Amino acid sequence: MAHSETKSDWHLDDGQLQRLVEIRHDLHAHPEIGYEEHRTSKAIQAELTDAGIAHVGGLAGGTGVLAWIPGKSAEPAIGLRADIDALPIEEATGLPWASTYPGRMHACGHDGHTTVLLGAARALAEEAAAGTLERSVVMVFQPAEEGGGGGERMVQDGCLDGRVAPFSVGKMFGLHGWPGLDAGIVGTKDGPLLAASDRFEIIIEGEGCHAAWPHSGRDPIVAAAATVAGLQTIVSRNVDPLDAAVVSVTVLESGSAFNVIPMSARLGGTARSLRAEIQDLIEARITAVAESIASAHDCKATVRYTRGYPVTENHPDATNRFREIARAEIGADRLVEIDRPAMGGEDFAYYGQVVPACFFLLGQRPTGEATMPELHSPRYDFNDSTIETGVRLFRRLAMEA
Repeated sequence: MAHSETKSDWHLDDGQLQRLVEIRHDLHAHPEIGYEEHRTSKAIQAELTDAGIAHVGGLAGGTGVLAWIPGKSAEPAIGLRADIDALPIEEATGLPWASTYPGRMHACGHDGHTTVLLGAARALAEEAAAGTLERSVVMVFQPAEEGGGGGERMVQDGCLDGRVAPFSVGKMFGLHGWPGLDAGIVGTKDGPLLAASDRFEIIIEGEGCHAAWPHSGRDPIVAAAATVAGLQTIVSRNVDPLDAAVVSVTVLESGSAFNVIPMSARLGGTARSLRAEIQDLIEARITAVAESIASAHDCKATVRYTRGYPVTENHPDATNRFREIARAEIGADRLVEIDRPAMGGEDFAYYGQVVPACFFLLGQRPTGEATMPELHSPRYDFNDSTIETGVRLFRRLAMEA
């Protein structure tokens, strides 16, 4: 087996790269949201079949795919993951391969992630055929990352523990296209990389009345407005300034007539944190703030707090191994250390709760450009020039991690 200190001269040839670009454009033109990725799942399985790679579909509610390639060693396999779902966004790129499905778009680059893993799968199948693949590889094509918890369901279905593939996974790697880094640059960090992502809903009940006689009712809108302001003090006054946290109110709904004080108001939003203690604090304070402010306005608040994805935390051993391999494969000048976590959430976190895992960021910003559309923008498009970098890293991680 090659050593990670050895500089690689492996590259995709022009035909292989062009084929991957075509796959990416096809996926981009046919985006499907969480647990509806039926065409996507079929396309993935067709590519795996063409490459002679064993796989099982129908996982995680029906659209997840698990593929595997046996190696020569009896060691636990290396796991590689790509998410395959799109977003309910109307695309505005105007590209020839733009979405053909109204209100659906690959605005988070999962079409690129899937393409990278398909390219790595074919390269690793060739290594296995040549007798040069030491450790077995398990490839997870996961649905419903965008809020659907597809990663958790893939874990529950046995994708890492040998119940689906004929061997268990000992270490896991995943990537995400990142507009904040230049194309060809990759970055990661030890410990928390992405935040826990929770959501909350607050229903404030009052007593409706004519707007000309507000004293005869109990106004839930005034209570809701005060609650929005009060929730802002959780991060500014309850969380240690050296801890990262976010509480954002993103929904405020009430009433439909200009002369009627309504019976109720609804607030909704998201909370983000990087430590369990802060997550507990935020949940408790949202409930306390909402209930007390509603009571002060002679209303009643009911709070529903739903915990979402855990913190995406990189294991130091897996992350150090990624650094070593990235330096050797693409050069130390193309590896950067991410200085602080981002407050977005990712269900890759569930794999890291089972095995040592490393999630890394694949730069997307075109050379010479100061900015590019951000993730979840209707103008975002995965940068095709970065496909080869992703494939090279996934391939070598499977070979040597």
